Amino acid sequence: MSTFYGPDFQALTKQDPEIAAVLLSELKRQQTNLQLIASENFTSRAVLAAMGSSLSNKYAEGYPGKRYYGGCEEVDKAEFLAIERAKSLFGAEHANVQPHSGGSANVAVYQAFTKPGDTVLAMSLPHGGHLTHGSPVNFSGKWFNVESYGVRADNELIDYDELRDKAIAVKPKMICSGATAYPSLIDFEKIRTICDEVGAIMWVDAAHFIGLVAGKAIPSPVPYADVVSFTTHKVLRGPRGGMILAKAEHAAAIDKAVFPGMQGGPIMSAIAGKAVALAECATPGYQKYAKDVIVNAKALAAALESEGMRAVSGGTQTHLALMDIRSTGVTGKVADERCGAAGIVMNKNSIPYDPEKPAVTSGVRVGTPATTTQGMGPAEMKQIASLIARAIATDDGATHALIKTEVHALTARFPIYQA
Repeated sequence: MSTFYGPDFQALTKQDPEIAAVLLSELKRQQTNLQLIASENFTSRAVLAAMGSSLSNKYAEGYPGKRYYGGCEEVDKAEFLAIERAKSLFGAEHANVQPHSGGSANVAVYQAFTKPGDTVLAMSLPHGGHLTHGSPVNFSGKWFNVESYGVRADNELIDYDELRDKAIAVKPKMICSGATAYPSLIDFEKIRTICDEVGAIMWVDAAHFIGLVAGKAIPSPVPYADVVSFTTHKVLRGPRGGMILAKAEHAAAIDKAVFPGMQGGPIMSAIAGKAVALAECATPGYQKYAKDVIVNAKALAAALESEGMRAVSGGTQTHLALMDIRSTGVTGKVADERCGAAGIVMNKNSIPYDPEKPAVTSGVRVGTPATTTQGMGPAEMKQIASLIARAIATDDGATHALIKTEVHALTARFPIYQA
């Protein structure tokens, strides 16, 4: 496995064997376990090469052609490429590729369009929203008056009537759509109509599903939204980082909010990695991949339902499924731990109207970006569902160890990062 990291790995091994050992053990963990966290994926070797490049050495505060430091001629080229590729891929009028993360991108959106104390309407965290959409422990909940909307109790889908009524009542400066654990599609046209009716900025946090948009597998929010923020990992399969797309009229406000408003110098190696990933996303192979991710998510949700669990909102239209596992007699926390012991990596997750606390939960969230990258299909999703059900059903360590050997046999058939 050491050859995967290239010739420089020998130098790392000599200088810092402890960190070298961590790199090797993490690579082995990714290669041998099932990675079902919806937020994770396996980047290409090309993306990893850009991330570990000489661009890491360059401080480039500012924007291409308008830097505060000299010697930025080459890194400017990388950023220009990332910007143009993002605009072309998503049909966007403006793109800012500098945010260090999705959370950083969201900070910039707030700064560009609101002031502390303003009212923002966003999806409730217990119903699938994100920390930066108004959680009381997050800056968003502390600095802004965040009102929440959620899903209906009968079908667990966004209640657009409630959203409209709430918007009319609270008159938000901005309405945020997008979530981390909502398996259905969002009707952006309806939200645009509501935003126009109340005079609100339409912000879409597309962190989870932007890769599906890039692959033309689901409708795009870009034609409707004033601003779209997202992460560049997850389904998009790029480096860890963030990005913002916006209408041309908001370009100056967004750029000023990112720099100097929110962060200093960008991570140029990450921007190069984003450029590589965006080019990959423009290929027919990626478009097939994005569609396969959804096919696999549907197959996994259906297979888990056949094992006695319940898919929230009746299934999925995206890359993730949220499963109500109360019928198994264990909590999401216990299921997470038991699956982890069996080599199946996923996460506990609250379900709408969950009677359990967020640290315990009644559900689990599973995603198919990584397993689809490996080349797995619906047949493997059915096998994975069986492995999950067996792991959840027992606290016996020997049984978990046996399941883990089956997991390793499965992942060995679909290897990643082979030397």
